[in-house]
Amino acid sequence: MSVIVAPSVLSADFANLQRDVEMLNNSEAEWIHIDVMDGVFVPNISFGFPVLQAIRKHTNKFCDVHLMIVQPERYFKQFKDAGADLITIHYEAVVHLDSAIHQIKATGAKAGVALNPATPVSVLKEVIHLLDLVLIMSVNPGFGGQKFIANATNKVREAKALIEASGSSAIIEVDGGVGLGNAGELVAAGAGALVAGNAVFATPNPSETIKQLRQAK
Repeated sequence: MSVIVAPSVLSADFANLQRDVEMLNNSEAEWIHIDVMDGVFVPNISFGFPVLQAIRKHTNKFCDVHLMIVQPERYFKQFKDAGADLITIHYEAVVHLDSAIHQIKATGAKAGVALNPATPVSVLKEVIHLLDLVLIMSVNPGFGGQKFIANATNKVREAKALIEASGSSAIIEVDGGVGLGNAGELVAAGAGALVAGNAVFATPNPSETIKQLRQAK
């Protein structure tokens, strides 16, 4: 089975966002990854509901919304209403993780939890059975274009073992510094979805790059 490629629109051309979304529509990308940053949880501010709504208007692809914000539970319904199919929150950003996961699912969206590079996979032991997605951050969140942290591959293996031991059906996604050079090792370790920003949008032929990423083994 091919890996899911989730191009991050954080690396798109915002002056031509509709054009870039339509390129993704015509590509083999199954998901569109949407990074929401608040300038508090991470040292960068990206975009919110209006941009997600605009993207949703121009695509039928699965919208994979990654919330890098504090107190994300304030906004779950709004993100679902704006077009999110899956809402991923950071383990480090919530106090009551079990409750937050249930709140996401109550909106009808799928639920994911992201782990920063210094956060061990073991923190998900008590909630793994509830999750649709485990997002392994392979850079420190906040900015695109960062160098891949090699230990993320080991964390993918650990997440895969936890998922299998629990009987969970969660997909493992990797975000940060992912490209053609490391996609194969991540898929071999157990990744089922790859977020790619600059690795897609900064190439001469993004659609071809997406196709090659999907075939990573």
